[in-house]
Formats: sequence, C-alpha cells, structure tokens
Amino acid sequence: MPDQSTRAARTPDADTGTDRKTDSPGEPVPEAVPSGASAPGSLSRRKLLGTAGATGLVLGAAGAGAGYAAAPAQATPLSSIGSEQAMFHVKHQPGITQGLQARGHLVAFDLAAGAGRKEAAALLRRWSETARRLMAGEEAPHDDTGVARDAGPSGLTVTFGFGHSFFTRTGLEKQRPVALDPLPDFSADQLDKSRSNGDLWVQIGANDALVAFHALRAIQKEAGSAATVRWQMNGFNRTPGATAHPMTARNLMGQMDGTRNPRSTDADFDERIFVPASGSNDPAWMAHGSYVVVRRIRMLLDDWEKLSVKAQEQVIGRRKSDGAPLTGGTETTEMDLEKTDADGDLVVPLNAHARITRPDQNGGAAMLRRPFSYHDGIDADGVPDAGLLFVCWQADPLRGFVTVQRKLDRGDALSAYIRHEASGLFAVPGGAAQGEYVGQRLLEA
Repeated sequence: MPDQSTRAARTPDADTGTDRKTDSPGEPVPEAVPSGASAPGSLSRRKLLGTAGATGLVLGAAGAGAGYAAAPAQATPLSSIGSEQAMFHVKHQPGITQGLQARGHLVAFDLAAGAGRKEAAALLRRWSETARRLMAGEEAPHDDTGVARDAGPSGLTVTFGFGHSFFTRTGLEKQRPVALDPLPDFSADQLDKSRSNGDLWVQIGANDALVAFHALRAIQKEAGSAATVRWQMNGFNRTPGATAHPMTARNLMGQMDGTRNPRSTDADFDERIFVPASGSNDPAWMAHGSYVVVRRIRMLLDDWEKLSVKAQEQVIGRRKSDGAPLTGGTETTEMDLEKTDADGDLVVPLNAHARITRPDQNGGAAMLRRPFSYHDGIDADGVPDAGLLFVCWQADPLRGFVTVQRKLDRGDALSAYIRHEASGLFAVPGGAAQGEYVGQRLLEA
C-alpha cells in the first residue's frame, strides 16, 4: 500500500478551461454550477436536480458537454451529494481522477465460450450506453429495477478495462500492449487464481450505495450471454463531506492511506498516469488511457491491533494521529530520511513502509491510488476478512507498481500484517468520444 497523499487544492482543468476543486492531488471532485443554468428550450438545472444548491458536472475533457443528454426531472429534491454528476464522454475514462467514492464494486468478466470480437464489440456498446445513462441519473436502457429511482447520479462513475486474455479471445493479439504482460510473482503473494485477472474489468463507484448497486446490477444484466462474472469485490470509503475539511482517507488499520499521491498540478502528472496520444510504445487505441493494477490485500487486523500505537507508527514511518512523518511537522512535511534519535538510530526505520514507497527511493516511480476498504465478514475462527481493495493507475505498470512492489517485497515492515490474496492488471483505454463506445478504436480498427 504505497504511501501517497490527499490534500485540498484548486487547479485549472487543462481540458475544459474551467477551475476544478480537488479532494486530493490528481483527484478532482465536482464543482458547483449555477442552479438556474440551462440550455435554450430545456428544463432549468434547478428543476432537473430539484435543488438550488446542486453541485454540478465533472468536466474532465474537451467536448464533455456537447450533445449530452439531460437528466430526467427528479420528483424528490436532491442533496448536493445526490446531484453530483460525472460525465461519460471525457478524455480519460471516469473513475480515475475523481476523488474517493463512498461505495465501490470491482467486477471481472470472462467472455462466454464461442464469443469473440463481434460479441465483445456489441457488449462494450451496450455497457457504454448503460454507463452513460446511469451516470446522467437516467434509467437503465433495459428493465430498470427502480432501485436508484430517487437517488440522483450521486457521482456515479463506470470504468472499463481489458485483461491480457481478452486479446487472445478476440483474435487481437497484435493489438495487445506490451505493458499488459503478466505481473511478476512476488514472494509474499498468496493469490487465488479464481479471484484474479479476467477478460474484462469494470469499476463502479458512487457516493450512494444503492446507486452503485443499481449500476452493478445493470452492467451484469447487460452482459447477457456474451460474458459471465469471474469475480466481484465490494468496497467502501468515508462519505465525501463527512468532515468539514477534506482529509486523507484512513484505512482499516486506522492509518492515513494516500499520503504522497501524485498531484494533478505536478508538471509530470499526465506523463506518469496516462498514455500519451503520440510518441508512445503503446498501441494507438490506448491514447489517453491508463493501466490499472487491482490487488485484494487482506489486513491481519488481530495481529496489527496487538501492537502499541508507537510500534504501528514504526512500521509505517508516520504518526497515526495525523499522518505526519516521525521526523516531525505535518502530513505534507518532507520526511527527513537521515534524522537520528539520541541513540543514533534512524527515526524512520529502514524498513518503514513510508520510507520504502517514496518515489525518490524508487527512481521516481509513482502511482495514482484510488482504493476502497472492504469487509467480507468474520471467518469461522473469528478473524475478520477485511482489508484494502488496492487500485492504482499509471502509464506504465512496470515503472510504477512493479518497481515499488519489488522494493516492498525485499523488506517492508508492513508485510507481516498484510496478505495479497488476488491480483489483476488491465488496460483501460481513453474515454469514448461523442457517438463512440469505450474500446471502439480497438474493436473496430
């Protein structure tokens, strides 16, 4: 669980020319729009959202609003959380740079026997239309269950990716990116193959649990006979707005989790996180896309909670109370890696998690982390099955995740208290332009 940060900031959106407010570096959250703003001849935004104080559209890319379908009028007034709307037709797929969402579902599918490129294209077309409608607060295109009828969009995002096996199943091996080569084995891995990898991957996030479930159910049903669920995982985070000021999230160990996350204001943010449109070794269809590593990391909470707070802080290298480095200051203070105590010992131990994962200790390797916590009940022996659904984004997984994980594998103090139980790597193409579906430039090339 690499150590990367979240902090409130206001940054210009290079794709739209608007300002965007961030709950964490590199993770924009919705910005308020005038409640009465509307297109000529259309319902007012006030009527559409049923609230004068609605937060508005997440505009992540050029042309995001042109020709976009309006959400239906709401019978029930919405809160600012309920009215938050992320756009589907954006430069980078939704669910990557948005702030952490309160509820998430990660699900992998395998194409059905006999299904190939034609069936995959039809499936992505259906999925994209379903995602576009639900993200706008509309009903699913077929047999809507009404589960999220009164909830509004609630910041829903739906993200699609392709696994290594997808390209063999569809006869597109020549279009498979080299960056999608299987991850290496790590000594601490105890991976369940049945809950790892997959032909297709879908991430669903929202700030309302019913909205997230509604989208999950719709995506599953739209798979029809073309694909079957391989595995599915459910996660959660603190609800946005629960604290008066944005804070770095805490994981189930009680630690600040996300310190030193890349910032959208960093000069090399796009270079580290997204595949460029040109001058890349990646195939053209991956322009503006990213690679996501997904890991189900079980936390051995009974063992962890036996440690004193001081011992936990030595494992992490940061104070539990506020996330500040053990060398002093605040959460954003640079860690003094050379500082020693009165006995001449390093204040931040050599095997402390926060020391090992620093980009400057890994050749500049960085990942944009958007994890979810999970809790899947209590085992028969009374041990909680709980931990982190680790989700990280990077332009090159070999330079990002693999570099850092190899370093952790050689001596991270946290390794004694966690267990990697499932893993996946997926290529996530850029966002679909108006009139396109996600993956069209691959499947119809």
